[in-house]
Amino acid sequence: MTGTRLAGRAVLVTGAGQGIGRGIALALAKEGAQVALAGRTEKKCAAVVAEIEAVGGTAISLACDVAQRSEVDRAVEATVERFGGLYGLVNNAVASAQQPIEEITDADVELSWRSGAMGTLYAMQAALPHLRAGGGGSIVNFGSSTAVKGNGTFGAYAMAKEAIRGLSRVAAREWGRYNIRVNVVVPVAMSPASEEFSRDHPDRFAAMQNSLALRRVGDCETDLGRGVLALMSDDLSYLTGDTLMLTGGM
Repeated sequence: MTGTRLAGRAVLVTGAGQGIGRGIALALAKEGAQVALAGRTEKKCAAVVAEIEAVGGTAISLACDVAQRSEVDRAVEATVERFGGLYGLVNNAVASAQQPIEEITDADVELSWRSGAMGTLYAMQAALPHLRAGGGGSIVNFGSSTAVKGNGTFGAYAMAKEAIRGLSRVAAREWGRYNIRVNVVVPVAMSPASEEFSRDHPDRFAAMQNSLALRRVGDCETDLGRGVLALMSDDLSYLTGDTLMLTGGM
């Protein structure tokens, strides 16, 4: 553990077993947060818990399919039971299928909608009473650069991600009275999907990277994780209902 900016604050991170979720969990834990890592594959989350404990942090792993309200409710309750409360929520988990718009099926939409938009809603609703009881807190939801830019084949995914941004703005208005902040992060990061793309399509990956102002794809912990850390900490305590573009100048 390297800092104390989140000392004593419990944070639940979904989709925490790899990629951006893992980076966020590590960044928060290194600043003293007590982190609950939730994911469909608990083994992956447990591996990240071991990384956190190795640097002196505190964390637990939880099996959770965010598309199922009952599992989300159990994850929130388990976090509160273990740490005595809840200060922060990071809704990172989502699944998707890529198709041109004319080929999108109901199943494609349902996949992103249930895991993204509905999963985010479930977690926010489950967390609200605990955040309110603790005097406030911070919720960080995730949008997508593919939705902002309108990238081809991401129609179903973009529908869910832009719905999350709308939900977040409404929640910021409704819950500000409880000192609960709700913001969205739009990332560009070297996630497992990005690593696979870079291997399979090196020329296209290089072109994408060179189109960024900073000429590099973000690191999941030092770039994305620390950005979420700022939103969780008191450093950005006056920011709510907004979108933080952590895209390297996309």
